[in-house]
Amino acid sequence: MKENDLMKDIVALCKRRGIIYPSSEIYGGFANTWDYGPYGVLLKNNVKKIWWEDMVQKRSDIVGLDSAILMNPKVWEASGHLTEFTDPLVECKKCHKRFKSDSLASNSNEDVEFSKKLNIPELAARYSVGKQCPECKASNWATESKQFNLMFETHIGSTESKDNITYLRPETAQGIFVNFKNVLDSTRVKLPFGIAQIGKAFRNEITPGNFTFRTLEFEQFELEYFCYPKDADADFTKWREARFNWYVGLGINKDKLRLTDHPKADLAHYAKAVSDVEYEFPFGWAELEGIANRGDYDLAQHQKVSGQNLEYADEDNNRILPYVIEPSGGVDRATLAFLVDAYSEEQVNKTPLLPRACLPVGREGLGEEGVTPHLTSPYQGEEKRSETRTVLRFHPKLAPIKAAILPLVKKDPELVNMAQEIYAELKSSFFVEYDEDGTVGKRYRRQDEIGTPFCITIDSDSLTNKTVTIRHRDSMAQDRINAAEIKEFLQEKLQ
Repeated sequence: MKENDLMKDIVALCKRRGIIYPSSEIYGGFANTWDYGPYGVLLKNNVKKIWWEDMVQKRSDIVGLDSAILMNPKVWEASGHLTEFTDPLVECKKCHKRFKSDSLASNSNEDVEFSKKLNIPELAARYSVGKQCPECKASNWATESKQFNLMFETHIGSTESKDNITYLRPETAQGIFVNFKNVLDSTRVKLPFGIAQIGKAFRNEITPGNFTFRTLEFEQFELEYFCYPKDADADFTKWREARFNWYVGLGINKDKLRLTDHPKADLAHYAKAVSDVEYEFPFGWAELEGIANRGDYDLAQHQKVSGQNLEYADEDNNRILPYVIEPSGGVDRATLAFLVDAYSEEQVNKTPLLPRACLPVGREGLGEEGVTPHLTSPYQGEEKRSETRTVLRFHPKLAPIKAAILPLVKKDPELVNMAQEIYAELKSSFFVEYDEDGTVGKRYRRQDEIGTPFCITIDSDSLTNKTVTIRHRDSMAQDRINAAEIKEFLQEKLQ
């Protein structure tokens, strides 16, 4: 399958199955914004829940925080965002579309090096000669390159003036730094320790795209891990490895992941070292998470601008500004990576259903491949056809729905009652779904497409011997277990 086709298929599946929708779609959509549907919000919440458990709940050296989106604008002055958080921009003189200057460079070494020189008239001139506007194809099209601040500006109060300007935060990290002293004063944390946060951030990106990978509004999970300067290099290495392994542990193909170290010449003004966890999407390798040694830049800046003492005093009253190791990831990017990596299409045999009169007594319904849910092979003598099965092979912890409960025959009130009783018992412990519409084979396919690990089918034998069929998503294998053991089975398998 071509890479572009694969991404289109994933986007189409997400909309069809209620995972992700285009935002404001009835009005034609809006910029690059997306809404998470019923299954998408469960998936995204699972990503955040697992991150929080691993980074905060299971550790004794990290505490949590939820800071405000709107902050005193002096925060962004101190952090450097007002002057440094920019992209170079050119505008088409004809259609007035805007593009990042450095994104227009070709892959030649000359152009790549040239594109690094930001905010210079020659950049616009170079791309006006012999090249066309990517949108309207006009020649001699580009204006002079200008710096474009990525922060969304807003105003506090009923009037707009330069005195009441503030910004939607472009990252969650600064909320942690400005609360460093509060956490020190109100808790018993000692170096090394971390402050973790999950929250919304906003960036007025010039060229957002690639589905939910780069959007105007997004969620971050960030950790600021404060340590002694002498330990910063070792802690950086530990977090670099730990964050890579986190994605592997949740089922992402290790061959699709890599760690990329930033060259010294390309480091941000605050960074001493940076490594990115990257995933190979259909549109190419792209960053999921950055791990940075930020030194003491942020605390030093906020101490200078605020006039507050942000030093840490140890037991001997030695005072230092700690260094910071920052693993900073995108929740939406991670969710997209889990989606893409889980997506699978495979050819499976499809056997026509036998007429009811041909079935053995007690075998009134057929499952996929022409078998009853608790048989393991098709009936003999039937013609097989091939069909494409689309599956999201999520790690069980990530799956939005953990199990689907399916009565084999919708019109049998006894089967329906038993299925609904099982559903009612399980839903207090797991996200489960009851489904009675369509053939059991079609219901299996629906659950495959949202990544449900297990389907629990109730048939006529269930009424007599209190057993059910457990159908496994990935292998399509089926087990017969006692109905009383379902909860224990799921608890074991969903780890």
